[in-house]
Amino acid sequence: MQQQDILKALGTVQEPDLGKDLVTLQMIKDIMISGNRVGFTIVLTTPACPLKEMMRRDCENAIHTYVSPEAIVDIKFTANTTTSRTDGKALLPDVKNIIAVVSGKGGVGKSTVAANLALALAANGAKVGLMDADIYGPSVPIMFGVRGQRPLMMNVDGKDKIVPLEQYGIKLISIGLLVDEKSAVVWRGPMVSSAIRQFVSDVHWGELDYLVIDMPPGTGDIHLTLVQTVPVTGAIVVTTPQDVALADARKAIAMFNQAQISVPVIGLVENMAWFTPAELPGNKYYIFGKDGGKKLADQLDIPLLGQIPLVQTIREGGDSGVPIMVGEDFITREAFTQFTDNAVRSIAMRNAKLDPTRVVEIVV
Repeated sequence: MQQQDILKALGTVQEPDLGKDLVTLQMIKDIMISGNRVGFTIVLTTPACPLKEMMRRDCENAIHTYVSPEAIVDIKFTANTTTSRTDGKALLPDVKNIIAVVSGKGGVGKSTVAANLALALAANGAKVGLMDADIYGPSVPIMFGVRGQRPLMMNVDGKDKIVPLEQYGIKLISIGLLVDEKSAVVWRGPMVSSAIRQFVSDVHWGELDYLVIDMPPGTGDIHLTLVQTVPVTGAIVVTTPQDVALADARKAIAMFNQAQISVPVIGLVENMAWFTPAELPGNKYYIFGKDGGKKLADQLDIPLLGQIPLVQTIREGGDSGVPIMVGEDFITREAFTQFTDNAVRSIAMRNAKLDPTRVVEIVV
């Protein structure tokens, strides 16, 4: 076996989302050949890639078909997370992807989706941070079981910075970690916007593949402040199936699609898609309507990233500080895993095919 034979064979293996072969995409490195053994490394677009086993099988089949059916193939994986940032990275210089999780209205489970998205990404090997930007209704301290804890300060390059808490393998920051949880945050818009900028500039996030931002509901000051402060890779919109939630989700999508903002919508996730009681796990009851999010995604030609059921264990996990992605309900966890896999693929395709991320300049 010769290296050129291996490369020629692997040139027939397509990266499923990007539509080109692994050799053209420069995803193959460190080819080693010894007798009938061949080893190489596939460089993934993210450590959270859900397609690695498919690519492993395709590569093995290609070598057995085009090189030698007797070859013993050893494939390793590494990752170089893609990014579309070209802003010079003045802020969050080591963060590759900034993902805003948004909703048009409250009560649709946006924080639950953001929390479990972050945890699922980390479970697949990505370096992840979760910023709770819902200043008036912070939920991260409760959902992650860190109520009453306070972040520390450290000096970074001569500047004092807040060190995020770490829980379940991800970094966390929330206004709920900085103020008394019994006190209401009664701030005007400029103070809230200032807090968001501080969460970006004064928190030592370090190196991250993904910074997931749990945004407040609606389309207001905080959303504009965020896109004017950092280049947002894209937005994930959360809705429930009923018409009143879909109408507001449509507005959230329209906000990001405005020409002066133009932040890509990574996709839509339909939460509370159906109710499944624990004693009847095979039954689905469409309490809020059926496939409302799916129909909206089809109408607007955006990806439907997943449909999350309304299950008691999801609520219990959030209330107890043990989110479903680190709990023991493997069946319900699968819905979040599939949603995250689709989100990762959509982010990678966004980075490969759309214009670079930029900080939005809005002239009022």
